[in-house]
Amino acid sequence: MKNLKKYIKYGLAVVLVTGCDTKQLHDLNINPQALNEVDLNFIFTSTELAIASNGTTGDNRYIDWRTNIGMCAYAIQQLANSGGGIAPGDKYQSNAETNAAPFEFTYNDQLKNVAEILKQSGPGGFAEGKYKNMREAARIIRAFSFARLTDFYGNIPYSEANKGIEGIFFPKYDTQDVVYADLLKELDEASAALSASNPDEGFKAADFIYNGDIAKWKKWGYSLMLRLAMRISNVDPAKAATYVTKAAAGGVFASNADNVWVKMSDGPNEWTNQNGISRAFDPGDGGQPTYLSATLVNFLKGTNQGVATDDDPRLMIISGGINGTIVDPLKQKGMPNGYDQAMLDKLEGKTVDVAKTYSRINTKMLQDSDPYMIMNYGEVEFLLAEAIERKIGTGIAGTAKSHYDAGVKASMQMYTPFDATLTVADAAVAKYLTTYPYGVTKPALEMIGEQMWVNKFFNWWEAWSDWRRTGYPKLTPTNYPGNVTGGVIPVRLRYPTNEVAGNPNYQTGATLPDDFTTKVWWDK
Repeated sequence: MKNLKKYIKYGLAVVLVTGCDTKQLHDLNINPQALNEVDLNFIFTSTELAIASNGTTGDNRYIDWRTNIGMCAYAIQQLANSGGGIAPGDKYQSNAETNAAPFEFTYNDQLKNVAEILKQSGPGGFAEGKYKNMREAARIIRAFSFARLTDFYGNIPYSEANKGIEGIFFPKYDTQDVVYADLLKELDEASAALSASNPDEGFKAADFIYNGDIAKWKKWGYSLMLRLAMRISNVDPAKAATYVTKAAAGGVFASNADNVWVKMSDGPNEWTNQNGISRAFDPGDGGQPTYLSATLVNFLKGTNQGVATDDDPRLMIISGGINGTIVDPLKQKGMPNGYDQAMLDKLEGKTVDVAKTYSRINTKMLQDSDPYMIMNYGEVEFLLAEAIERKIGTGIAGTAKSHYDAGVKASMQMYTPFDATLTVADAAVAKYLTTYPYGVTKPALEMIGEQMWVNKFFNWWEAWSDWRRTGYPKLTPTNYPGNVTGGVIPVRLRYPTNEVAGNPNYQTGATLPDDFTTKVWWDK
């Protein structure tokens, strides 16, 4: 070995002496079979799948199972759990996987893909000047993903994130106000730059969401801008007003035809292309229980729980009944949050068979091939109603009531992509709006907040953010023995332990103290 090292050492010296220049040596070190160009269309499709918890990380249920359901659906009191599955949000407990899943999956999946698209379609990339619409659509997805991350944790690695190829292995943290300012700027630029006159470059075929429809992508960009602007409206009203005005001028969603759905499929196998929410609830897979919360069921049953005439038409869309057989609206019953089996037995005065006692999610919306909803028109109408009510921004046509009514109608009639039978007639919507007129039965902003909460069924991470911002609906916290918040509903996730231990910038840049009760910047 000693002689071999000597020969290698001097052999290299001979090569250097006998005329190879630096470029020739560099060329000798290039693998001619290595991949040096990537199919950006393929990466973009993978990115769209990734925002539906279905990317390239290998488990299309993990982030929904642990976080969207495990923390958010329970904390927001739309589902309840007496045992089984992963449910830290029901009893305010800590689960390392719940905390880590959004951070690890989002950075390592869709944001990594977006970074590659932007790099290769930008200055110096092999596709510089090409894929223009795909590039702008990727910026919209980037804003969507980073917004969710910062809403979960507060301060996050942003400006230096996903730059390992540039030698940045320990990215600095950016404060949430800085992140939001840049996300809004990105949405403004990307939405304006999208154009039907740009070359397609395969974008239509790669786009699982809108099939390359540029007008719809613009609407999503401006609708997402509206969401983010309203989210900071309590802490930066001037910036919120600026971007609400821009969103209204740019053009937001106008009907349920604009909703952002990611298509799912039963194949090619159980780990690919299937709906992660459905799989998380599958008893033979994720195993999350599907019991509806008493808070949600009671809201849907209306003011008079003893009659069905004032019910929300969504009651028997969201509920599949009790034990799959009791489908009488009057008999629907939600499980109280924060109870285990022994506590339920004591509450009911008997040994409770939960499957025969409490309403569960409608299985028509839990098929593996069901599409995955990302954002919808109903939310946009509620945000417009709130903006008018609070006098945030200008240029919004109509009244707060007209937008509220449109939001309720859209929210009730958006479920048919799950199953064609999940319909609500116009007459049923009109009856509900007459029974609960805007700003009469409750204060206007409370009614808007409650309707956004119901609208976000399945999209529980966003419902959690809405509730933290608005305070609606008025939820009663639980105080399960041994909980880690002192009986306070959690208001953020903790950073992953690997990030805490591995990134030296954590101590100086993260949102601290790193507790479930530490509010993020916009949560006032």
